[in-house]
Amino acid sequence: MDILFENAKVITMDDDAPYLENAYVAVTGRKIEYIGNEKPKAQAKRCINAGGKLLMPGLINTHTHVPMTLFRGLSDDCELDVWLREHIWPAEDKLCPDSVRAGTEIAVAEMLASGTTSFSDSYFFVDAIADVAEKSGIRANLSRSIVGSGENFDGMPSVAEAKALIERIHMQDGGRLRADVSIHAEYTSETECRIKTAQIAKDNGLILQIHTSETSAEHDKCIEKYGRTPTAQFEHEGLFEGTRPLLAHCCYMTGEDMDILKSAGGSVAHCPVSNLKLASGVAPVLSMLSHGLNVTLATDGVASNNNTDMFEEIKLFAILHKGINNDPAAIDAYTALKAATVNGAKAQGRSDCGKIAAGFEADIIMLDFDRVHLTPCHNAVSNVVYAARGSDVVMTMVAGKILYENGEFTTVDIERAKRLVRA
Repeated sequence: MDILFENAKVITMDDDAPYLENAYVAVTGRKIEYIGNEKPKAQAKRCINAGGKLLMPGLINTHTHVPMTLFRGLSDDCELDVWLREHIWPAEDKLCPDSVRAGTEIAVAEMLASGTTSFSDSYFFVDAIADVAEKSGIRANLSRSIVGSGENFDGMPSVAEAKALIERIHMQDGGRLRADVSIHAEYTSETECRIKTAQIAKDNGLILQIHTSETSAEHDKCIEKYGRTPTAQFEHEGLFEGTRPLLAHCCYMTGEDMDILKSAGGSVAHCPVSNLKLASGVAPVLSMLSHGLNVTLATDGVASNNNTDMFEEIKLFAILHKGINNDPAAIDAYTALKAATVNGAKAQGRSDCGKIAAGFEADIIMLDFDRVHLTPCHNAVSNVVYAARGSDVVMTMVAGKILYENGEFTTVDIERAKRLVRA
């Protein structure tokens, strides 16, 4: 036994026993070996007395563009089209592998310090992103976003980069790093490009990420062009067959779209903070849940958020849908927490993540429940969902390795990363 946590409050996310008091959690190698109220007899190399602190599964952020931390606060409070065309796209044109690497280091550090242990990403210069993910120890599903007409598809640099990423990282380090495939969106690609991109996912058994129905303009123009919604058009093109699609945003998804995605075994990456900040819309989450869809949570890029604090997403997810549906019980605290843990793990294709349970990957975070805003604690799940902040995280473990503890990073040179980003 490598690490034994003692005297801990534990949110397990196991429906049969979702919460334990005065519990022990044992970690051996990269796995959780034991959880329960009796102290294991075996000696541990390190014992951590939680002292009443709370352990829970690490949070899973299912839609990011991590290098966009470089654009934090670059262009706020303007319309989406202006934001993209006049500010973000011109800034992205200036990126290089070194700047992407620096932005990714800051993003990964921010995620680890606020309790995120795994993320799904689509961007470019993915070799640089993979370098940081590999060295930092965080868990990640990485993809190279592909746009274009499909003409000379195999000669497109983005396609070569996507294929090279699959060769390099897929299932590396026991599956900690995985490759996905990404179509940027319907409006940035033609049918031939989308079909050929999806074929890469099918040939390799990979998840397909796509921005979908993020704005009403995108959604309506697709209907005008094809006579179908983006989701229906993707199904018509055969993109979903065997690709376990992960669709981001989905603010204007219809009931028919939801049935299509459910049949495909797909998931939605709900980005409430980003969608509200850009006034894109609000995903019809209650309808999604009633259709049996797997709804997950995500921050989107920092340029439109402006941070990676998943605790903000969890709280907003719960209260936003209460408010717009005039129903205080619309999304309960446990449902909100599932979206950021077990549901996220499912969307990433990780059946051994998202819970604190024997045999699961030891992706564990610890929160200081002695903070003023977490006192008293009548219900631990409610405290986490409605009162906790990313800054309450005092330890983050991924695959049995402590990557952040009491303000210190074990795998990221944070001062160097900040210097590079400022430069």
